[in-house]
Amino acid sequence: MTRWTVLLAVLALGGAACDGAKSPDKSARVQLKKTGAATMEVIPSEGQLPYCLLYTMSEKGVIRQLTLTRENRSIRCDANKPVANTSFRVPVQEGKVRVYVFFSDERVQAGPVAQQLYDLRDKERVTAMDMRLPGRVFVETLEFTPETGEPEMTGGVVGAGGVVTSDGGTGAVGGGGSMVPVEPNTD
Repeated sequence: MTRWTVLLAVLALGGAACDGAKSPDKSARVQLKKTGAATMEVIPSEGQLPYCLLYTMSEKGVIRQLTLTRENRSIRCDANKPVANTSFRVPVQEGKVRVYVFFSDERVQAGPVAQQLYDLRDKERVTAMDMRLPGRVFVETLEFTPETGEPEMTGGVVGAGGVVTSDGGTGAVGGGGSMVPVEPNTD
């Protein structure tokens, strides 16, 4: 009878210890900040590994590498600052995308990561264990849905004498378009 009492006490204490060991909420390694209808910034949290690679995979299956460099390797990603100090545009026609952020403790070649992502494109969730990468690697997956926004304003091409000669490819100048030729002041 005392054995059963001890066993029940151990199970009760073990269950309480397991409940106390659970973390309240997994802190995100990275944050997605919407900067426009179809643009976003990717901001690493404090304490992440120093290098990262960014990829998106759209609902239509298009995979894009966002962190392109001449060497085609991961880049330095500072905490609390947008990756590459820029915002990234997601094509609206491709629909919702999954954003994959690969953090690593050393610079990683981007080509093999892209190929592995392509091979895993049908997998619902990609983890660091799925990848064949050197060193320590963490993968964070986020979602972003681009929305149709206002059309971009590109401005006009200014020719000699300050006259707008074209609209930068957005429509016709002078033929009912929204561009008006600019005449220089003669003071």
